[in-house]
Amino acid sequence: MRQILASVLLAALSFAAFAQTVAFGNKVIRVGDPVGRVFEVAGQPSRTVPVENKYGAHEGERLEYFLGNKTVLITVRDGKVTQVQEVF
Repeated sequence: MRQILASVLLAALSFAAFAQTVAFGNKVIRVGDPVGRVFEVAGQPSRTVPVENKYGAHEGERLEYFLGNKTVLITVRDGKVTQVQEVF
């Protein structure tokens, strides 16, 4: 029983870590990377959307890359990647 629980926990943790990266060709962008690395690896985004808090204050930017059959959304706050999403 402990082995099953440990396996499930390990799988869940590895999935969470995997969801924090996105590949552009043979290069990877991770949460925590500086915004300069994003531009170096992925180039200029297709669209940039401001991220605001509930009061309308600017908190960061969402860089959107439209890549054929998927969209990659990279949220940047204080010059660092804070979230990575792939939408198919």
